[in-house]
Amino acid sequence: MSDFLQMLPPIVVCLIVCAAKIVEISIQSLKTCMMVKGQRLKAAALGFIECTIWGLVISTIIGTLGDNIFLLLFYCVGYASGLFIGSTIESKIALGTSNLQLIANDENTQKITEYLKESNKGYTVFEGHGSTDKMNMIFIVLPRKEAPKMLKALRKLCDNKVFVVASEISKYVGGYGMVK
Repeated sequence: MSDFLQMLPPIVVCLIVCAAKIVEISIQSLKTCMMVKGQRLKAAALGFIECTIWGLVISTIIGTLGDNIFLLLFYCVGYASGLFIGSTIESKIALGTSNLQLIANDENTQKITEYLKESNKGYTVFEGHGSTDKMNMIFIVLPRKEAPKMLKALRKLCDNKVFVVASEISKYVGGYGMVK
């Protein structure tokens, strides 16, 4: 491998190292998210690919680092870019499950629950008291990929007069419409 790289112009080697590092760190970001979400087999497969790329990249730069400082610069740019790209990819595929907790008055609670019934989404409503009025807390568990669209629809439905806390769930059992 090093004989092949020595035949290439140094800038091409720098670009190859940068691109490989971007791919490696993007995979690393996805692998970490999959481990946290309990997808161990997929995470292990990605870890194997990540480790292979890392071995090739590090063996390329260790031998020539003293001769080419630009190689280190491209390595660092690839690392930073890989973090950004990996987190962007993960946010697009949105692995996992979200828990939405909404606090709303009776009128908005009725609008929200009707919308959720029409959308065939499970929910639980708890009656409570806020600092000045009776309020309700609505719990909704749904795939993380659906959460932004749901939040947007619910806030629009209630003219932004609903308090929302969104969080991720690592494990759950049962529930209306939930398959796990």
